[in-house]
Amino acid sequence: MKKLNIYFTAGIPQLEDTADIIQLIQDAGADMMEIGMPYSDPVADGPVIQKAHELALQNGMTIEKLLSQLKSIKNEIKIPVILMGYINPVLSFGFENFCRECSESGVSGLIIPDLPPIEFEKNYQKILEKYNLNFTFLVTPETSDERILYLDSLSSGFLYAVSSSSTTGNENAVLKNEDYLSRLASLPLKNPVMIGFGIKSKQDFENVTEKADGGIIGTAFVNILLQNKDWKINAIDFINSIKG
Repeated sequence: MKKLNIYFTAGIPQLEDTADIIQLIQDAGADMMEIGMPYSDPVADGPVIQKAHELALQNGMTIEKLLSQLKSIKNEIKIPVILMGYINPVLSFGFENFCRECSESGVSGLIIPDLPPIEFEKNYQKILEKYNLNFTFLVTPETSDERILYLDSLSSGFLYAVSSSSTTGNENAVLKNEDYLSRLASLPLKNPVMIGFGIKSKQDFENVTEKADGGIIGTAFVNILLQNKDWKINAIDFINSIKG
């Protein structure tokens, strides 16, 4: 069974909806979830997730607030929760302090795309190990085999394979990049490979996971939270449609 990982930005549609969304993702049958920590300059994200970051910050979402929300429901969460964000707010919070709080809040791993691997190895890897947190690096179709193996060796939990070189939610993301997916499948990787960026339907999910261990859906899910008064029903239906 291929793994489904659902991403959403913390603090949308309303500040206090985080716990409900987490519960909904779990109950609808996703295998894991990524929660985006809002940031004022989310350069790697497309317009939908940028808009979500903006709204979440307007709503008053902060790292402190998110961690306290997670702490309050950690005993009900049975699937892995991964926090995704940019390095600046984490450094402002204090890296070790952040990892300690994550560990106490039931978080199992982090994705910080703008943390360079060299920095990670030198300054942060030991801290993450101390608090038993996984860390996931991203690879793209342009990443060389040698570098993919290097990033895989530093990662734990899974390796995040970006489907195409674009921002999140790009309409033109090339999902069925056969050469790239075959290349990943042929490498002796230690981590499962999860494909993300541009998956919007069951068909997309099945296409990209033919040669990978799972798929990550962000923009399509965040869109439901942003656009719809009936987001709860629609979000459940959406996850069911992918898993069904």
